[in-house]
Amino acid sequence: MRFCHIRSMNCRRNRRNAKENSKEMLTTRSSVFVLAAFIIVSLANISTASDTGKTGKLRIHVSPKQAYVFVDGSAIRDGSQTIKLLPGPHQVTVHNSGYATVTESVQIDAGKTSDLRIDLQKSGENVSGPFGDIEFKGDSRAAVLLNGTTPDYFVGHVDEFNWNWIWHQRLLVHPGTYNVTVTREGKSIWSGPVTVQAGEQVTVYLDHDGKTKTKSWRQGETLGTQPRFQAGIASAQVPVAPLTATLSAQSTSVNCGQSTQLNWNSTDAVDVSITDLDNVTASGDRSVTPMKTTTYHLVAKGPGGEVTQAATVEVDTQPVATLTASEQEVQYHKIGNKVVQDDPVILNWSASNADKVSITSLGDEGTNGNATITLEPAQIGTGPVDEVQNYTLSATNECGGTDTKTIGLHVVGSIDPAPPVTLASVFYPSNYPHVAKPKVGLLSSQRAVLNEAASQFKTHEQYADDEMTLVVVGHTDVRGTDSYNLQLSERRAELVKEYLVSQGIPEDKIQIRAEGQQNELSCGDVTRLQTDAQQKPDAWMTNNNKATWMAYNRRVDIVLEPAGQVSSQAYPSGASDARLLWQRAEPSLHDVDAATQPSSATKSVQTAQN
Repeated sequence: MRFCHIRSMNCRRNRRNAKENSKEMLTTRSSVFVLAAFIIVSLANISTASDTGKTGKLRIHVSPKQAYVFVDGSAIRDGSQTIKLLPGPHQVTVHNSGYATVTESVQIDAGKTSDLRIDLQKSGENVSGPFGDIEFKGDSRAAVLLNGTTPDYFVGHVDEFNWNWIWHQRLLVHPGTYNVTVTREGKSIWSGPVTVQAGEQVTVYLDHDGKTKTKSWRQGETLGTQPRFQAGIASAQVPVAPLTATLSAQSTSVNCGQSTQLNWNSTDAVDVSITDLDNVTASGDRSVTPMKTTTYHLVAKGPGGEVTQAATVEVDTQPVATLTASEQEVQYHKIGNKVVQDDPVILNWSASNADKVSITSLGDEGTNGNATITLEPAQIGTGPVDEVQNYTLSATNECGGTDTKTIGLHVVGSIDPAPPVTLASVFYPSNYPHVAKPKVGLLSSQRAVLNEAASQFKTHEQYADDEMTLVVVGHTDVRGTDSYNLQLSERRAELVKEYLVSQGIPEDKIQIRAEGQQNELSCGDVTRLQTDAQQKPDAWMTNNNKATWMAYNRRVDIVLEPAGQVSSQAYPSGASDARLLWQRAEPSLHDVDAATQPSSATKSVQTAQN
């Protein structure tokens, strides 16, 4: 239209003609729309009628009348309508910007019509600018989806955004790039990115493969807050709200195994996801237990775009452990197989930020505790002990953290052999003990020998590894018959056993054996024993070798088993009653009985010498 001077009559006439032409064009366009709608409905009814035996119908009534219907995720068209569907269950979703979406399940029967009415309720706050405008040219009944391909990303249909002259039909968006999908009846009409700036109008020509045209639209820069949806007779306006999202952690620093609460909120989001979380709603909270320092990313997507938020939770994965001992140096003493000193040690430990504690030789323990331990050296043989034993604590947690603490305990002392048993043979006076007096004949000096043997045996037994026994073997000199000597040697052995039992050795630890004059010592044996003796024999013994030889054979040997240790056969020449034991003739009962008393020993010897 040419611009004319306002005072020109021709110019005013031209403007009137332009207005009339405009009205005629609008009338013509409306007529075309009505005719097209009639043809579409007629064709649908014809098609439906031809397949009534195989399909059913859904007669759906929607409010507001601009609401758009999706069936099983496919865009159908806007408004109330009758839809031909295959028999069976179907999911019907009705969308309209500024209203809460409603989804219903319906059952379609062949040859029958099902009715469904859905009244949407308004939802959402007003949307503020600045805005840009997206206009579409092409398939007017197709659904427009922004930034997604599912029905939830629906913002309107093409017929609501394809006119911007006299009546305004606008899709208002904030500045940015939008991935646009235009679809109908399961088919993609066009999809692609559209970039819009504030104060611009971008026209997308669907029938020209999405070709765009951009022009200035300054009104969008100052357009105030707008309702979510406005529609008139031939006008429509849909402002797309930008997304908002927040994400925070209640505690941003935790130990391993501790939980914290994630809190999030989003508006105008269709899909919300958070790192490592399933089934995330638009807003909510969730307890999380991260095993390492984790940054949780929230991604909210909707028609208005995409928003990301992050919250980091620092996880301390390092356990902290302590291990102490009540003593650092431990005294140890072992004799034979018996530990006579082994000082106890108390181990104390603690571990934080740990769920498992293991200690050398103790195994798994609680995270805090103490234990009393005794140490045994690794050394096996006898000798001084001087070694360090290490105890190591290992504290771990499920996050992979580990802390170890080691403490060395110094063990000092010794391992000594069991005390030896020094056995000496016991000697009897000639022909003692008698049958009538079987308890008489063990003189005082010989009792002292047995006292020492019993004491050493009992001491050794406390520390020895083996089960020890004593074998008491009786002997006689060559005088007398074999039978007599065998009985005499048995009485001598029995009397020794009884005395050892009286000194505390268990009876079952002693066996006796009578050998009479068998296995006697030879003269050469006696000479060798005298030569080896620490105390050399007196002249009265060496001057009468035969009497000395017989005196050596009036004895009882003691054998320590299982070692096979035989008592020394040295004659007690230094004993106070040695002459009474040595004399060849049988001493009187009085003298022998008196010699059993320590206080009478000297007198008995003197009497025997006279």
